[in-house]
Amino acid sequence: MASTGRLDGKVALVTGAAAGLGRAAAIRMAEQGARVVVTDILDEAGDDVASEIGASGRFERLDVTRPEDWSRAMEATLEAFGRLDVLVNNAGVVVLGDVESLSLAAWRHVHAVNLDGVFLGCRYGVEVMKRGGGSIINLSSVSGLVGGHNLAAYNSSKGGVRLLTKSVALHCARAGYGIRCNSVHPTFIETAMVRSMIDASDDPERTRQKLARQIPLGEIGEPDDVAHMIVYLASDESKFVTGAEFVVDGGVTAQ
Repeated sequence: MASTGRLDGKVALVTGAAAGLGRAAAIRMAEQGARVVVTDILDEAGDDVASEIGASGRFERLDVTRPEDWSRAMEATLEAFGRLDVLVNNAGVVVLGDVESLSLAAWRHVHAVNLDGVFLGCRYGVEVMKRGGGSIINLSSVSGLVGGHNLAAYNSSKGGVRLLTKSVALHCARAGYGIRCNSVHPTFIETAMVRSMIDASDDPERTRQKLARQIPLGEIGEPDDVAHMIVYLASDESKFVTGAEFVVDGGVTAQ
């Protein structure tokens, strides 16, 4: 994959990179010169993304809720590329349900992936990157900024990611590690997760149109809309940016 240079020399690890936002981020970072460790629990799809990237890509299986998987993925990254400069905590799940209807098991599952997984990523990422600095990019959501009546667990987990990000940023700054940590907050993006929510509705086409109408720019976003923001935060162009939240929402939260 030909490089255009904004991330030359950097090594990145992306969780949930077999599809959607993670796949787009991995590919765009590789195009900008990064060597990328593609991680996911979907082995075949993850391998395909690493193959698409080419010699600068590598797939590692990683269940973000398992500390032992994080330890193994970090060891594999250092063995393959000798360093880690960028960590993108992207893996996530959504379960619809309000506070009355949502089961405790579903609540715990969403938090295990969306929040515990980011906590573990930050912990293991900091341990590796504090030797040379770097950038941690946590995928939150507009649902981490504003509420939804049927997103009790998702709202809670993504709101947690937002403030965890600020805590990590301040800790790393005060420790002098040279590690920046920022959160990205997309709205509805054309991914398998959003499509599954649409397809589960009684009238998918009507639901799609309704979602688009909620966005002032009038359309559902594309994965690259978020991937380009991730590239910026991974690059040295954002060297003075930490503890911040970057909204990619077509104007949703401006209302």
